[in-house]
Amino acid sequence: MPKSTANITEMMKKLRAITEWFESQEEIDVEKGIEKVKEGAELIKASKERLKELENEFEDVKKKLGDND
Repeated sequence: MPKSTANITEMMKKLRAITEWFESQEEIDVEKGIEKVKEGAELIKASKERLKELENEFEDVKKKLGDND
């Protein structure tokens, strides 16, 4: 997922869907479960990166406004 187009809301929806998948399974297929865990880990990593980018953007806006608190 490219950083510039990463959308936190969409990533959270996908993570929620993964969680719901696990909760809805009576018996979890281990291989499918591993795929879901890997997907979730990638989404978490991308979310962290995007949040850091947004934090940096916010800091830039603060600097432009002259609010250095």
